Amino acid sequence: MNVKRKILAVLAAGTLCFPQMAMARHAATSGATTVVHLDKVQPAPAQEEGTQTNLMQRIRGILSASEKEKEKEQEQKTAAVKRPAASLNQNLTRWDMVSRDEGGTLLFSDSPEYVTTNGILYQDSVQGDARVLFYHLNNSDEPKKLAVVLKNEYNGRNDVIITRSGNGTPSSDYLKVGKATQLEYFREEKSQKLSLPPGTARLIQEKMNMTILQPGELTYGVFDFHADHSVLVTVLMLDAYGDPVTAAEELPVLPKDEMRLRGTFKGMDRVMSAKKIYNPAEDGGVYFMLADDKVDKYRTGIDATDGSQVINYGNYGINYRLELPVDAGAVKYYLSPLGGVYAGAMRSFNTARTYTLFPTPGSRTYFGDRTEPESDEVQAKREAGSWYIARNTELASLGQSNGRGETVFEFSPPGASNLPVAIVMLPQK
Repeated sequence: MNVKRKILAVLAAGTLCFPQMAMARHAATSGATTVVHLDKVQPAPAQEEGTQTNLMQRIRGILSASEKEKEKEQEQKTAAVKRPAASLNQNLTRWDMVSRDEGGTLLFSDSPEYVTTNGILYQDSVQGDARVLFYHLNNSDEPKKLAVVLKNEYNGRNDVIITRSGNGTPSSDYLKVGKATQLEYFREEKSQKLSLPPGTARLIQEKMNMTILQPGELTYGVFDFHADHSVLVTVLMLDAYGDPVTAAEELPVLPKDEMRLRGTFKGMDRVMSAKKIYNPAEDGGVYFMLADDKVDKYRTGIDATDGSQVINYGNYGINYRLELPVDAGAVKYYLSPLGGVYAGAMRSFNTARTYTLFPTPGSRTYFGDRTEPESDEVQAKREAGSWYIARNTELASLGQSNGRGETVFEFSPPGASNLPVAIVMLPQK
């Protein structure tokens, strides 16, 4: 995943490190513990999405079709793209927001990002509302599988309900994977029930057993779920012909890379509300920042595999709810990427829960490459509360509102994209 280049440079230099934390501290902070299991796990019966009867034959078919898929992706990359809309050339003032964190537990797996060998990428136990996000690249020279295994740690039946998910097809076009995952995640809620008898484990999504990562391909997925009782969640990479349930018991935990982007974070959702009602005629153009670690701070958590404190650089996996009340008049909304190339999705909804999905951008796969990098002076002014939408500043439309009311958006930093981003509100004129 990517954050602004200055942050990456600091991390690459190894200037940020955190002390090892005791497992007791982890339990107090995250409300979950990592359990080392020595008992035999029984695979759960095959359900809904697949069967193991012709596993080898089906995987061979997937592998043989790889070259055809790569040719198709290359055609999509080279297709003509549309030029973004012209810039607005006007001054904006910062719109003050207040935020609070709420919701269940986020399990974030992105380290090691470039995986060279089989192993467990992240593992922790959760109960209640939870989200697991994984973002990994097959950096070996062999086909692999990425799997998320849920093991029942309760002595009775444990029902797990998948409430929302997005999982883009693995590809070497990382921005395409990031955008496809977010479009699927924001498109609709789900209600898929997984029943786990005592002592059993199964995949969070059965098609993971048939999804192959070729060397150099990325996989990115987000799953929201509710577990009635404690489940051990294991994210792992294994051989293309391996059994994920067995591998989750046998493979070692892989060490983190220098980015250290994995961990357990309490409060997987962030609500940001405007401090006052927006009046477009009086307030003019305004903006506020997301995932900049200035106003919108990065989350801290615990790596359950070793007890160390970690920072979620970019707030990946955090689902934002943006509450923007308007006094009167028509308002247009935009997203502008300020850290570099960006490809994702957002959605807005009204009180009737009618959703509108917005690809960001809508005209091509990604944008942000044509926005000129900020100078230190421009960045300092923006952070102080004054920003100028200059020539070539790229904007993705998020629709408009008309009259008094509250506009609500959902946002989450997309994998493979750069941060931060600005949300812009403008009078319709």
